[in-house]
Amino acid sequence: MAYQAGFPEEPNALVQIISSNIQRLTLLTSELQRALSLLGTDQDSNQLQLTLQQNQQQGNQLAKETDRLMKEFSALPVGADQRQRKIQKERLLNDFSAALNTFQKTQRLAADKEREFVARVRASSKVSGGQPETHYGSVTPFPSEMQVQDQDEAVSEDDLRLIQERESSIRQLESDITDINDIFKDLGTMVHDQGDMIDSIEANVESADVNVQSATQQLARAADYQRSSRKKICILIIILVVVAVVVGLIIWGASKQ
Repeated sequence: MAYQAGFPEEPNALVQIISSNIQRLTLLTSELQRALSLLGTDQDSNQLQLTLQQNQQQGNQLAKETDRLMKEFSALPVGADQRQRKIQKERLLNDFSAALNTFQKTQRLAADKEREFVARVRASSKVSGGQPETHYGSVTPFPSEMQVQDQDEAVSEDDLRLIQERESSIRQLESDITDINDIFKDLGTMVHDQGDMIDSIEANVESADVNVQSATQQLARAADYQRSSRKKICILIIILVVVAVVVGLIIWGASKQ
């Protein structure tokens, strides 16, 4: 699913893509762990190394892309579904952190295995032990001796090339591990920002509750005042009616006399 900004379903689309990326990262980590178990065995080969490097790079890019999407999700404008979005973000942060943690542990294990392999090759290689013996004098070595010397030199060159390749892989792994550390820092910032955002929302809710309660109290007092005013008006009208009747009776009695 491709993410396109500006659509009404933006939050839900981001949640789906991030969840899918986390699942893919988890699967890639499992594949890396299976491949790592073959390093240093009879099944260790150039193809295995290539597969490890490809999965490692794919996992690293996937982690960076998911980190970018998490930042976009966190930066979405506040909406009516803010509380639901907060729950989704908390779940995604937890899932992504767990997947990243396992992925980085696998990276560290891969780097350690590469270092062990390089150390073994160096210990057994003619490269670390010095160049093959050079023959001096006018006597030409026997063909069998020349063949042995050529084989020794060929093995040494292969070992040197292998060491260089593995050391390059180690440097790449160390760089990728640093990248994952940076992503962990981003996640820590997002968790902190989410805490501030929730505090702000709760403060606004509490403020709204206080305002509602205050308004309710004012309306209650206004209603009491209105009822009291009506009662006073009714009493005043009754008094005026009674006075009018009394005055009328007095005038009527006086006119008859």
